[in-house]
Amino acid sequence: MAGGRIWTMLSIVGAGLALAVFGAVGPAGGAPTQSTQTSYRHEGVASCGGSTCHGRQEATGSVVRQNELLTWQDPSSPAGAHSRAYALLAEPRSQAIAAKLGIGPATQAPMCLGCHADPVPAKLRGARFDIGDGVGCESCHGGSQVWLSSHYAVGATHESNVAMGLVALDDPRTRAARCLDCHFGSAGAGQFVTHRIMAAGHPRVSFELDLFTALQRHHDEDADYRKRKQVSRGVKTWAIGQAMALDRAAALYASPRGQDGAFPEFYFFDCRTCHRTFSDDPDFRPADVANPGRPALSGFPTFNDENIIMLAAAARIAAPQLGAQLTAQSRAFHASFAGDRAGAVRAAGQLGSTARALAAAFENASFSRGQTIAILEAVLAQGQLYTDYQGAQQAVMAADTLISDLQASGTIGTASARALRGDLDRAYAAVRTPEGFRPAEFRQSTARLAAGVRGLR
Repeated sequence: MAGGRIWTMLSIVGAGLALAVFGAVGPAGGAPTQSTQTSYRHEGVASCGGSTCHGRQEATGSVVRQNELLTWQDPSSPAGAHSRAYALLAEPRSQAIAAKLGIGPATQAPMCLGCHADPVPAKLRGARFDIGDGVGCESCHGGSQVWLSSHYAVGATHESNVAMGLVALDDPRTRAARCLDCHFGSAGAGQFVTHRIMAAGHPRVSFELDLFTALQRHHDEDADYRKRKQVSRGVKTWAIGQAMALDRAAALYASPRGQDGAFPEFYFFDCRTCHRTFSDDPDFRPADVANPGRPALSGFPTFNDENIIMLAAAARIAAPQLGAQLTAQSRAFHASFAGDRAGAVRAAGQLGSTARALAAAFENASFSRGQTIAILEAVLAQGQLYTDYQGAQQAVMAADTLISDLQASGTIGTASARALRGDLDRAYAAVRTPEGFRPAEFRQSTARLAAGVRGLR
């Protein structure tokens, strides 16, 4: 993945990715989680940093790079965001958020530490564990108590390491579950953003698995890697990520965590359902636009359906029967908000079940050249559904992911990919910030991009 693409995509995901801290209030709900709080002790980043392990200053290893720690610590790139997570809690913005929430210093608040650091309990912290390391190696790879001394031994395999507690991040579904804990929310303590936290100043959350994978990659997917682990193309990673994100959203919405209070948790809804200009002028016209994918009554909050829209495009091509089911359930879910809350919870459960089935179907899909182009066309053809910033942002990231996948797999040449980039860059510019979203320019750019994609057939 090209560096230019990473930085462009990072700019539209925004500060939420850089902060990477999504807190929680209250007890854990019933939603599924890939919790870092396992029974395995976390030995700390220092236990991985030896010069013969992952702490070299340059890539020299024949099996692994051995400079992974340097990449994780990089102060100037997105790859170092995890190592900076705890330090961000001491900065003025984080301090101001904590003060508004009344939770004491952000550097000590469980609401923040659940994602700004490795939230493993004190009894499972090894001698070299340091909370100041932020999101350390074991936050993602799992507690190393058992596999630390054996994972580099002669005869050790990836499967044997996983059996001893290493998290199999080469599997897109496992990776998505781990990333979503902080980059969307989980049932774990300190791992759920709320409307209250955003009102205090926390940025909006956005998630796209292929992008996050590219930003944090510190390994080479070379021949040796392919012998030991699975390698998923970008389109498969993207599609599975969309399915897992919807599954997580539906599960959390239906859990006590999503239903606590007089109203459902506002975090799940499209911000601009409420945060839009209004006026007493009799000639004023609301800023919202009719959306055929949302049969909801005017005046009711709209569920943030960015992942539903992307997932429907992938399912239409790769799993059409499930895709038709997803579309019907999505419409029923949107309509349910005009009824009783229990009906909306039931509809969310049905939607989540279909999302899980799609994740499994995508894992077994081959995603041929024709399918990838067809999915890209489906994403771009849904212009009437992109009435909000969130969906438009996901569409641009999806188009970039799929074009990059086609180029990386050699199914389209560099010249063909370059010919699409001008309109893609213009679409990026139209969704660079929520406040500066330019829907007309977005639609014009994606329409031209769609015409160019049709020429790839």
